Formats: sequence, C-alpha cells, structure tokens
Amino acid sequence: MSRISILCPGRGSYTEKSLGSLPTDHEWVVAADRVRAEYGLEPLVELDGAKRFEPARHLRPAHVSALIYVRSMLDGARAIAEHEAVAIAGNSMGWYTALAMGGALSFEDGFRLVQDMALLQEEEGAGGQIIYPVVDDGWQRVAAQEQSVRELLASAPGEVFASIHLGGYEVLAGTNAGVARALKELPKVKLGKVTYPFRLAQHGPYHTPLVSEVSRRARINLTEITFARPQTTLVDGRGVRFTPWSADLAALRDYTLGAQVDTTYDFTASVRVALLEFAPDLLVTPGPGNTLGGVCGQILIDAHWRGIRTRADFDRVQASDAPILLSMDR
Repeated sequence: MSRISILCPGRGSYTEKSLGSLPTDHEWVVAADRVRAEYGLEPLVELDGAKRFEPARHLRPAHVSALIYVRSMLDGARAIAEHEAVAIAGNSMGWYTALAMGGALSFEDGFRLVQDMALLQEEEGAGGQIIYPVVDDGWQRVAAQEQSVRELLASAPGEVFASIHLGGYEVLAGTNAGVARALKELPKVKLGKVTYPFRLAQHGPYHTPLVSEVSRRARINLTEITFARPQTTLVDGRGVRFTPWSADLAALRDYTLGAQVDTTYDFTASVRVALLEFAPDLLVTPGPGNTLGGVCGQILIDAHWRGIRTRADFDRVQASDAPILLSMDR
C-alpha cells in the first residue's frame, strides 16, 4: 500500500469538463443539497447535471466552492481507502476540504464552512486576484519576473498583496484599482499558450487584509461547527502541522477562521512540508480538474525531490513505473 500525501484543489478547478461528476444518490451529495436548501441555494445536482457550462452561474463562488468540496471529498475518500494517507493539505479553499478529509471536521460541518465562507466572500472585500508566473517553460525560476513581483508589491502598499505562493506562480490580490495596476505594470509573459498576467474570474481579494471582515463575520456565523483532532496530519497554508497526537483545537479554529482568510497562503510551503516531513510515495490530487499538477511539478523541481531538477526530469518520472504525482480527475 502506497504512502500518500493528498493535496486538495481550490477555486478554478471546476470547469466544463467537470459537469456530471457528482453521483446524485450519494449520501454526501444529498447532505450537501440539504444544507444548500437551508441557504436558499440551487441544488448541486442541478448545477452539476446542467447540459452546458455557464461561467456566470457555475463559477459563482457560492456554487463552485460547494461543487469542488463535494467532488474532492469523494475522490479523497477513495484515495484514503486505497492508500495510506500520511498528510493532507490544500490550496486556498482546499484547506477547508482538507479539514474534513482529515477528520478534523465532519462532512457536513466542512460543507457549512465552505458554503458560509463563499457567501461571505461574495459580500465582503471588493477587488480580485491575478496570477503571474515566476518560472519559464522549463519550470526554472526567472529572477527578472520575481523582481517584477517584488517591485509591484513594494510600490502599491494597501492596493496589491501577495495572496498565494503557488509553486512557479504568484497569485496577487488587491483592490480593483490595485488589480488594474498589476495588470498594467507587470511585464507580459507567455508560458505555453497562455499570456500572463490575467485576472481570475469571479475571485475576490482572498488571503489579504481586504477580507478581514469575512474573518470577523465567520467567527460569529460558524460558532457551532465542531473541530476534532484529525485522523491524518493536516498541513496548513503556513506549513504548520496539526497531528492526531498534538492538534490544538483552539489554534486550529483560530487559524481557519483567522489567518487562513486574511494573510498570504503559502501552498508551496505546505507541499514542501508534506514532502520533507513525511516522504510520501505519491502526491495525490483529487478532482475536479488537475490544476495542481504542474504546480506540484514546479515545487518538486525546486526541492530537487528524487533528483528531479528540470521539467524533463519530472516528465520522465511521471512516465515511469513509479510516478510521484497521481491525479484522480476522471
């Protein structure tokens, strides 16, 4: 049985290809729609079962976060049944999924956390997020692009913030004026067929002080969700571990409703800790999508994991009989 670290995806992972991926009669899908009815929200089975993907509808935070959570939980349960999970982490809202997948929250409490946070983030914190690469097509660091990000952040305090450290990418967030400035001032870079920077659709200024009101209101709204010691070690967005033997539940709640919301989320650090502290045989990324595949490859290169120093090395390992990364997306 392989030892695995599971890495749960965040926003942006549910796309047109994800439609029809939820089993309508599964107890978790039924439970999720029961909670959504309390909020007066459209059932997930209708969203996921739609004949066509409608970005304005499907990518609304209150909808897409719930879809991602349920799909990731289903995949995670299968991974845990088939392997030995030694650590679980997640990117951004994927932290909430990790909490439930690791046993620190029940499925329903995890869903309420995801749903409430999405609704609060729709209401609070005008602004958005952009993404910008700091690597080249070979996934090697580019000093000039890193410097461009540092200079922008230094020149726009209060307008632009570091939101997520995401492998070979930096996700920046800010006010609408700050986002416009970042899109204008960061040098255009082409990676593959994509030109950067670009604004992420329907994303707010997550993981910045601009959403501190979300944190305040979440502490009030979510007093009834119950945190427990996880059954599997959790690695948060700082690289801090919460283990089955030493998890401080007050600290876990405080981080989840506090710093996780309004300070920079370091997904890179969480993956490095999962690698270096637990030495898994596999990194497993649940669906929907495979948004973390390349990101994880970039982190493996940066860590020189198993001698992986280039994109070609990563591709070679992935094509071998002992790959390091397993995507569960169908």
